Amino acid sequence: MPELIEKLSFYLEFPFVRYAIIVGVLVSLCSSLLGVTLVLKRYSYIGDGLSHVAFGALAIASVLKLSNNMFLILPVTVAVAILLLCTGKNTRIKGDAAVAMVSVGALAIGYLLMNIFSTSANISGDVCTTLFGSTSILTLKLEEVYLCIVLSGVVLFSFILFYNKIFSITFDENFARATGVNTTAFNLLIAVIVAVIIVLAMNLVGALLVSALVVFPALSAMRVFKSFFSVTIAAATISVICSLIGIVIAILAGTPVGSTIVAADIVAFGLFYSIGMLRNGGN
Repeated sequence: MPELIEKLSFYLEFPFVRYAIIVGVLVSLCSSLLGVTLVLKRYSYIGDGLSHVAFGALAIASVLKLSNNMFLILPVTVAVAILLLCTGKNTRIKGDAAVAMVSVGALAIGYLLMNIFSTSANISGDVCTTLFGSTSILTLKLEEVYLCIVLSGVVLFSFILFYNKIFSITFDENFARATGVNTTAFNLLIAVIVAVIIVLAMNLVGALLVSALVVFPALSAMRVFKSFFSVTIAAATISVICSLIGIVIAILAGTPVGSTIVAADIVAFGLFYSIGMLRNGGN
């Protein structure tokens, strides 16, 4: 144990490790807050779909050789999130079918573009890094950390400021509309926040594993806690702790950061599932 602590202390002296921890905590916190709402509204799969859209946008940005691909990825992901969350109920192709179409289509087009307009000698490595995170969280630049802090601050501020409205449209959107809540505007807000979270989370766990940050903490908390507030707080706590554990293990053991964080989330879910079973007498 002293050797592990000494090894961790050594790694913490490097700025890129501190950047990874800061970004990991912020992204996990933001993901878990909206995760509860998305799970309850049965939009759990939206994170996966939007992450694939972000991958497609990243491929286009790479082909165009943009100096900062965030200027393309974020607007495109936000636009698709609005399309899926705000207009999905009024279109002929609804819900999960629309998400599946967008998800598979964006992933296929992105990979096709990266192959046709190759900008790297190691396409497979680039694709693997983007899809599974790999070590991209450990290569963050200072300006990317600042951007993450600013965007995370906006997400947290918006969630806290509009907590009551988000709560009302999560459980009964029709009732909320009847009481005068502008449900369209707040669904739009949720769509934008989710898109921002997805783009931020891609550096942490990769495009294919983003949904885990959104879904697992929320489901874990729901097994033990019952009120919306307690589930949200518990989900945020679980997500941050699992992220820290995953990053530390990945640094010490040399495992992929994203996959290690998701593995920690899975273990946490198993633990809370067991606690829930015991509390409910096996039901």
